[in-house]
Amino acid sequence: MKIGIIGAGNIGGNLTRRLTALGHDVSVANSRGPETLKELTEETGATAVRVEEAARGAEVVVVTIPLKAIPNLPSDVLAGAARDVAVIDTGNYYPQQRDGRIAAIEDDGLTESRWTEEHLGHPVIKAFNGTYAQDLLDRPRPAGAADRMALPVAGDDAAAKAKVRALIDELGFDTVDAGGIDDSWRQQPDTPVYGLQAGTDAVTKALGDASPDRPAGFRG
Repeated sequence: MKIGIIGAGNIGGNLTRRLTALGHDVSVANSRGPETLKELTEETGATAVRVEEAARGAEVVVVTIPLKAIPNLPSDVLAGAARDVAVIDTGNYYPQQRDGRIAAIEDDGLTESRWTEEHLGHPVIKAFNGTYAQDLLDRPRPAGAADRMALPVAGDDAAAKAKVRALIDELGFDTVDAGGIDDSWRQQPDTPVYGLQAGTDAVTKALGDASPDRPAGFRG
């Protein structure tokens, strides 16, 4: 499968490593240009491209950049993607630590991924946002393993969600359907499931235990 990754930080870099190892055709981009990704591409065999080129022909696009950088993406960043492209949003809102206050999230009540979706102009699937990057390398397990981790996945597009869940299964993790994007507050920072390294039952319970009230530490 052709996969585009926008962002080559911890999550983006390790997804590049894992997905290329699984045989996928990965294009990876960052804000500093393809020449800065030489080490990653030599290690993995991925293709370094400009951000504007990352989605071309892609069946899956992973957007894994700081939330504050989302509005700076080119307006046509998804141009040329496959018609049924699934767009994965791994982002989190850190108003005090990094992103500054975003009124649409705090005052209007948009979930972080709904806000991202509106800027991208395309439905997104929220996944990997509460996953430790190192777990992508260290914690894959075969299906049925007692210690296999589960990741929550939220989104409104059933076909795209199914594609993302199948990809996560291929990466070596179970998934739990966390509902639609308006339900994705259940996996935002400082919720019980955020950073949880556990199986399907525990992840399902953690999603149910979440509070819709935004924690003080994640308000601007």
